[in-house]
Amino acid sequence: MAPSEQELHQQLSAVLPLGDDEVSQVLTQARSLPSGEASEYLSSLVGDSPEALRFISSFSESRSASANGEKAALAARDAASMPAAQHNPASTQTSYPADVKAPPVHDHHDEKRGLDGPPAYAPPPGNPPAGGNPPAFAPPSSAPPASATSRARARHHTNQVIEAGKVRARDEQEMQQQLQNLQYQYNIYNPEIEPEHETDYPCSCPIHQYQAAKYRRYGVQELWSKAVMYPGEKAYNDNKYSYGGVFSSNPYRMRVISPYGWGQTNWGGPLTPKAGWHEKSIHQTISLNNALNKEAQASVDSKEPRHSIWDDHALDRAMSNIALGEKKKPLAAPPPVDNRDARDEKARLENRESLAPPSNGASNDRPKTSKLASFRKSMGIKSSDERAVSKVEKQVGHGNALRDQIVAEENGRWPDAEWQQIVLTYQDKVGMTKKIAELRARSPIQYLHLLRAGYFEPIPVAWANQASNPLKFSIESAAGWRGITPAWRGYEDTAEERLYWVLNHRENPEGATLTRLKPDFISELEMARARMAKAVPPPPTYFDAADTCHTQHTSEGYSAQVPPAPFRAYDRPEQASDDTMILLDVSGSMDFQPVRPVYDRYLITRYERGTQPKNKDVAKAIIRRFTDAMTNHDHSNTGYDLVTFSNRSEYIGTVNHENLDRMWQKVHIGGGTRVMTGWQKVKELHFQKHSESATYHPIYGWQAGPQTPILRMLLLLDGEATDMDEFELDILSLSWAHITIFLIGVEGCPHHHRHANELQRISDVNHHVSFVDAQGNTPERFVTHELLKRHLGYDMSYQEFEGIEELPAYTA
Repeated sequence: MAPSEQELHQQLSAVLPLGDDEVSQVLTQARSLPSGEASEYLSSLVGDSPEALRFISSFSESRSASANGEKAALAARDAASMPAAQHNPASTQTSYPADVKAPPVHDHHDEKRGLDGPPAYAPPPGNPPAGGNPPAFAPPSSAPPASATSRARARHHTNQVIEAGKVRARDEQEMQQQLQNLQYQYNIYNPEIEPEHETDYPCSCPIHQYQAAKYRRYGVQELWSKAVMYPGEKAYNDNKYSYGGVFSSNPYRMRVISPYGWGQTNWGGPLTPKAGWHEKSIHQTISLNNALNKEAQASVDSKEPRHSIWDDHALDRAMSNIALGEKKKPLAAPPPVDNRDARDEKARLENRESLAPPSNGASNDRPKTSKLASFRKSMGIKSSDERAVSKVEKQVGHGNALRDQIVAEENGRWPDAEWQQIVLTYQDKVGMTKKIAELRARSPIQYLHLLRAGYFEPIPVAWANQASNPLKFSIESAAGWRGITPAWRGYEDTAEERLYWVLNHRENPEGATLTRLKPDFISELEMARARMAKAVPPPPTYFDAADTCHTQHTSEGYSAQVPPAPFRAYDRPEQASDDTMILLDVSGSMDFQPVRPVYDRYLITRYERGTQPKNKDVAKAIIRRFTDAMTNHDHSNTGYDLVTFSNRSEYIGTVNHENLDRMWQKVHIGGGTRVMTGWQKVKELHFQKHSESATYHPIYGWQAGPQTPILRMLLLLDGEATDMDEFELDILSLSWAHITIFLIGVEGCPHHHRHANELQRISDVNHHVSFVDAQGNTPERFVTHELLKRHLGYDMSYQEFEGIEELPAYTA
């Protein structure tokens, strides 16, 4: 009798420590796969223990019984309906006149996936120009036209990384937010430090509640570790109560000191991190990260197949290199020169030949058989020759299995020619074609791991609006939350890990591959302080009494500014067909009183207020100056699309010098900083304007065509977005977008300069991205001039800037 659903649920719960919902999801996913893939999927999750094998067997038995039942039901239904079908085969079809096109057949799968087009949104209320004519463009509320929609089908492929990611994504954002709230509550401002209680006895305090929530996630962590670990690696976590104590497999437990030090007491309350211990902890963590990364990379490199898995004759070639039978004797050294006469030499040779045993016609070259050979054979002990052959066969067999897994994963991820072309174009634009081909040929284990994680294809468009996706998972080396690559330790999250993997393996335009190592925590802070020290007073020619810092009288004079990098023209200059848009950060910090951190070595002890305008006021002033100058440059009063973003995005409308104040009333400040939500909205607006030259893919979104106009976007930020690495990854492969970033910062803030250094590195790598920053009391004319140079793509002189920054006089 086939096992019931409840019995399967219990068996899986026994071998996979997950909650009821997660167990149900695993069973549902397994049933959606073909029989072979389902067994492989379950094996990758539960392992090969006796209990796991019994569960897989029970699952297969239940699946077979269910399939037989469905076949019987279908046969009965077909038999009942057979007479009607034979009588009128076309009775269920509707006829249409020749000049009327029949509607498409409805696909029930489309309701589930919802991927026929980009998310629809209502057109915002516009302000028609004089004369009552509608605006030239309003965002359509429907899906893209049929001519723009790709014919590629939705992807139903899955693997262990995708499934583990789905389970982890359920509470990943919740846990990250809970930790941040806890840190703020106990005045801990370094994101790498978790609050600790003096006693390990559990109580109802927020710290122990958070720790209990972490313990409940260890099943999810184990599932994730199994999905992303390389051969030979062992999973670990930070559970101090786990079996093993000091002999735990966690390498950080006894080799990295706590930032709280030793012997600290606080009468049962939360402990306070100490600057000295924290500094020592940071140094030890960095050193251990580097050592473990080096070991992990060397380990997986050594486990790569020694024979090409793509060579069908690999086994024959390997066997030909094995010397079977008796070991070959080394060649004898040539005899020394003998000066005796020929007769003595002949006599010596004849005498040596007479010592040879008489020949009986049999060959004496046969190797002698050991007396123990038959005994070893009877006991099942292999000879050295048999062991060599078995080893080679095993290696080649493992390579063939690896090849089959790679081919199946590629065919599942990229199921048709259009899909494959998008992926190949992405790899070429990013500059990874050569590296990916090399990995596939020579490092198939690593290739398969990265392939399963989606490293070789564009970012799915659906991830932009998800609170948690596989590029938002935190990486915690000391806690055992792993990344994707072998050298994953030291990265903050999976997006940063993938970004630096791409940067370190892509080719630059000159053809060479440049290694860009991620700066560690100490290096980042030291470089930020070094950049901050380069600030100088802005040029006096840009002074304007109308600047926000002067009208609000926050403090006297401009703040010193770090000179922007010299302008270099890479893309062609702006043309009339180019599309200019503005993307504005409206997170809660835009309306805060600006503050900067106070450090004790590497530990933030408090924040203090700065004396400068709020960031939202500076942003509005820059947008006003930018749109005024662009209006004069374009000789047009139409305006430019403004999109805002925080936790979600919103299309404000088309802004110009006449309606900016009225449009600004629609701008709502508050929430987090997720730039991908706004970036996705900007792409939708741009491509829906120019849909005739582009296509929409169900997974990867809009794809520009050769005739698609260039998008020129001004992005205004007041800090680092939570998904900034994801944004940088996405724009790295785009040649149809030119982005100019303006970063607003607090005077004397190392965090601002750390982010500025990162944006400058991205600008150096991706020439389609330009960058300008300002801190404190901002010289707005100076900033606007630098932004216009980069946005328009040419070195605009100061005289030309003066000519376009003022609007022409109004004429009736």
